[in-house]
Amino acid sequence: MNQPNPPLRHSNLKIATVDLVLMALFASLGLATKNVFHPLVALLTGPLRVPAGAVAGGLYMMWPVMAYGLVRKPGAATLVSLTQAFISLVVPFGNFGVLSFVIYLLPGVAIDTFFFLLKHKACCLPCCMGACAIANVVGTTLIGALVLFLPTVVLAFLAIIAAISGSIGGFIANMLLVRISKVYAGGKNS
Repeated sequence: MNQPNPPLRHSNLKIATVDLVLMALFASLGLATKNVFHPLVALLTGPLRVPAGAVAGGLYMMWPVMAYGLVRKPGAATLVSLTQAFISLVVPFGNFGVLSFVIYLLPGVAIDTFFFLLKHKACCLPCCMGACAIANVVGTTLIGALVLFLPTVVLAFLAIIAAISGSIGGFIANMLLVRISKVYAGGKNS
């Protein structure tokens, strides 16, 4: 005789399918943005001997921040970053081998930690700018230390550039989140 299925334990963390689709969308947008903007920024920063990822990173670190802002669940940015790490292992661009898990995952963990410590959920301009800046600094520092083996002084300079670029990315993320919330609120009222 068949045994009845045991009752499912209810979890406090419930993620809807729509949330998972949004996180997958933002992960792919982050990788696509990276592949479009990185070569364009490299044309400008190459002659200055500044790594393009430090400057362009703010534009593709905004996607995990936006995912957190729309999904509003702990771990959303980490899941986006983890998805990016898996995708980067399959596609030929942005692949750092086993280091991809560390390089792609830790900026998402930094975003989630930032929002957890501040008790914010990508709700205002300062928290979006701060989260994106920290994520870009973490990503730039990891690549500079683990891949490029840059000296500490150069890493510090790149961290400042990454923080500025990340702040700009956070500003853009907040603008988009505000616009999306207005469109969504407008659609609910009508």
